[in-house]
Amino acid sequence: MSMTIFNPEPRPLEIVCRDGVVLGGDLWTGIRKQRTGTVIINPATGVAARYYRYYARFLAEQSFNVVTYDYRGIGRSRPDKLRGCGYCWRDWGELDFDAVLRFAKTHDPGGSIFVVGHSFGGVIPGLSENAPVIRRMVTVGAQYAYWRDYAPAHRARLFLKWHVVMPAATALFGYFPGELLGWLEDLPAGVANEWSFQRARMETNLAVETRKDVIERFAATSASILAIVVSDDEIGTIPAIRRTLEYYTGATRIGVVLSPGDFGLASIGHFDLFHSRHAAGFWLDTLMWLREGRNPWPNKRFMGPDPEADESVRAGACGLPMS
Repeated sequence: MSMTIFNPEPRPLEIVCRDGVVLGGDLWTGIRKQRTGTVIINPATGVAARYYRYYARFLAEQSFNVVTYDYRGIGRSRPDKLRGCGYCWRDWGELDFDAVLRFAKTHDPGGSIFVVGHSFGGVIPGLSENAPVIRRMVTVGAQYAYWRDYAPAHRARLFLKWHVVMPAATALFGYFPGELLGWLEDLPAGVANEWSFQRARMETNLAVETRKDVIERFAATSASILAIVVSDDEIGTIPAIRRTLEYYTGATRIGVVLSPGDFGLASIGHFDLFHSRHAAGFWLDTLMWLREGRNPWPNKRFMGPDPEADESVRAGACGLPMS
């Protein structure tokens, strides 16, 4: 008897934001009729959605619907003219991610919503007014580029790269020419400058009258969050991830730190966990959290509730330092 092999291919999407901006993305339909829910994958800053396509296909093979998409100004959501477009980080959460959330709920009204957020992609859910619909999140190196949180051995080099060269190149070109430099995708000037001039508190980059609203939106996010740190990630360090998690005061927050040796590798860094070499390891482990809310690395915690606690344990048990 022949066996049908499921090989999910994405359906192209155009998602319209409240301000009329159209985002390019893909919908990966899960293998089973009785699906587990929808996973939204939020990319890192300056990383196109196509980078996550193999992980998206893996999740679809595990019965999830998956939405991948590019933020405005990036990849398939890039305007004809990037110079002067005025896009900023807040737009990515308040408008772009929010539109994707609303699409996911409309497409599968009874299904749960999960988020996998890489780097700044783990920050932007808290900017959406619809964030309370998210059930669980996995974040990988989720931070907002405050330079003092970079790994000490690499801090000077990273400061020069992202906080000296980046703003200078952005001023010269009117946008950040990441492709020309071979660093990232090109970035809108607003996004690049927010990165370059980020301070300890994220909201201080925003107009004073909007800060309270942003803080309240993060606090209203009630998802259970599993925040992953990789020990050799020079950007997404433990202090950086703690700084991000401080904002999610209404969420259950568990932090774990993994090392390259856990996967038989010499290095992983900020990007490697989304490479297909991790399909039989890290990717499988994330299913425990997405499906069941169980931390697959209970002995790797650096913060959070007891690993045996269920999702009713709220943020007050986490013992995070709040500023």
